[in-house]
Amino acid sequence: MKYALIGFALLFPTVLKAQSSGFGAGIMVGEPTGVSVKGWLSADRAIDGGLAWSLRGASYFSIHADYLFHNMELIKLNKGRLPLYYGPGVRLRSWTGDRYWDHGRWYGYEGSRARLGVRFPVGLDYLPDNSPVDVFLEVAPALDLLPSTSFDIGAAIGVRYWF
Repeated sequence: MKYALIGFALLFPTVLKAQSSGFGAGIMVGEPTGVSVKGWLSADRAIDGGLAWSLRGASYFSIHADYLFHNMELIKLNKGRLPLYYGPGVRLRSWTGDRYWDHGRWYGYEGSRARLGVRFPVGLDYLPDNSPVDVFLEVAPALDLLPSTSFDIGAAIGVRYWF
């Protein structure tokens, strides 16, 4: 848990710096479920992050941060925009307990445990015209690197309010 808080403390100033280009905060539901933030760095680049928890098996706390590229012209709409986004990111998951669910099976463990890895989210972000809200859907394959290597896929749908 303390590593997750350190990670958020490092992410938070970066997101605040992007407020001059637009800052959004909201919720995401899926695996994991929690709070989503996003800050625009330019017209097609953004940093996003999440503080969340798993809803499957014994729950874990998760924090992630991504550097996103947006293709604004790929999908054309009559109203609003629907960019495809993608980019590299990092994630940290942490849990405590003697039983936890990970990568499709139950494990037994006493004490705290953490996994650090990389992720590559790919998603769609609906940006309606003249509205302070966006809606997104993403799939995020992830490769845990520490303490061991394992593959996982997360997915979420979410909504953010833009300040």
